[in-house]
Amino acid sequence: MKLSPAVITLFVATTEAFTVAPTGHGTSKINMIINGETETASEKVASVFSKLPEENAVVDKLVKTNFPGAISNKDLATRVVGLLDEKGFNPSNTLLCTSLCADELARVLEDEFVDIYGNNFNLGGLSGFPFAGNTGFGAMAAHIPDDGFCLLIHGPHVGITKEGQIGKVERSGIALVDNCCGSAIAASNYLQGITNGGAAITPKIQQFSDFQQGAVQELILPFGKRLGRAENRMRELPYALYDSQEVLVTDIVNTGKGGIKKGLAVLGGIQINTSPDTLDYFHPLKFDYYDSDGNLVENMLPYLR
Repeated sequence: MKLSPAVITLFVATTEAFTVAPTGHGTSKINMIINGETETASEKVASVFSKLPEENAVVDKLVKTNFPGAISNKDLATRVVGLLDEKGFNPSNTLLCTSLCADELARVLEDEFVDIYGNNFNLGGLSGFPFAGNTGFGAMAAHIPDDGFCLLIHGPHVGITKEGQIGKVERSGIALVDNCCGSAIAASNYLQGITNGGAAITPKIQQFSDFQQGAVQELILPFGKRLGRAENRMRELPYALYDSQEVLVTDIVNTGKGGIKKGLAVLGGIQINTSPDTLDYFHPLKFDYYDSDGNLVENMLPYLR
């Protein structure tokens, strides 16, 4: 799948209006490295998930039936950290970078990795698209510890209820079973209106006050036929969004890879949110490692399966 050059140019150009102030030598909230860190990343994984619910066999089967290839966040973190340990990543020399949706449910995965590697640099916005663009990636790269690494995690998210309904999820403190991802579903409805011929003609092309949602709707346009033919539109939707995001993330990484210090790991996939009392899941679709020269040197995805 290819996005048009015009769409990519429009998306990336929005970041060029911003300049990045020089970073100082003080401690920043972006990258809080604790001197004398002694707990390993693997020990942190064990600590993080010891406080969370045990795996629920019914939910596990439900998720994996609907999303073949998905693994629990616990299994994901365990495998990712084990692989990165071998390459020298640790909590003191690694900057976590994420491009995930603004939805609070997307913070679950993010917070789990924050508890392992420390505070993250956020590139993402609605539906998980990397709205910080080239400027954001360049700023992030400047914050990687000297002689250190970066772990970039990106992707859209989707909910699934205990009854197996995809595109909705139970939320803490809310009786209503809510849409998940709301931005993605709104974009899907917009696209469906176009492909079915029912979209209203409007003089408003895009509003700055809702720029991100406007961009999500434009970036999903190439997938009208794919979603229209899908057996389950809500199940196919996050994969279509991922394919669109992957084009942008790859372009941003290739543009900014000169700022990589010792190494960069890029983990991409689909977040699968479940009810508050069960573990979330992730379907990994990419796990690449770039060396200090910005060369893609290893596909680590097979080791996550």
